[in-house]
Amino acid sequence: MLADMIFGLLALSPQEGGGTLLDVNPGLIVWTVITFVLLLLILRKVAWKPILTALDQRETTIKESLEKAEQAKQDAIQILKQNEANLARAEEESQKIIEQSRQYAEKLKEQMLQASKTQAQKIVADASAEIERKNEAAFGELKAQIAGIAVDAAERILKENINAELNKKLVNNYINEITKN
Repeated sequence: MLADMIFGLLALSPQEGGGTLLDVNPGLIVWTVITFVLLLLILRKVAWKPILTALDQRETTIKESLEKAEQAKQDAIQILKQNEANLARAEEESQKIIEQSRQYAEKLKEQMLQASKTQAQKIVADASAEIERKNEAAFGELKAQIAGIAVDAAERILKENINAELNKKLVNNYINEITKN
């Protein structure tokens, strides 16, 4: 049944006013060719130029995009190199700052040690001067006491002995001996 339908479509009977699909009809061929040529001319004027123009624009846009991408890549590489150089400089400067800080701390330490030594020497010198002053004061006091004792001794000697010249000589000798010690 399906086969009869297909055969019926392909083979029309001459009674129905046409031929078969495989029959050659020169008028139909001419009108088909003319229609095809007209369609090509219309498409060339109306559609072919805009399609070619759009393709050219797309090609240009793609080329420009590729060039921009390559330029952006080059810029990114250059920026990366600059950043690496900046990082290296920053690292170098931080090392310099650390070294300067270390040197400053060392100098400050030396200054503080020197100031401490100077202050300690001053304290020792002041203490030595104070000790010397107190020694001299004690020595002066001791002399005064010895002189008092000597005068008392001289008084006793004088009371017992009237020879003043001899007593004076004895007291002076006694004072000289005490002064030497």
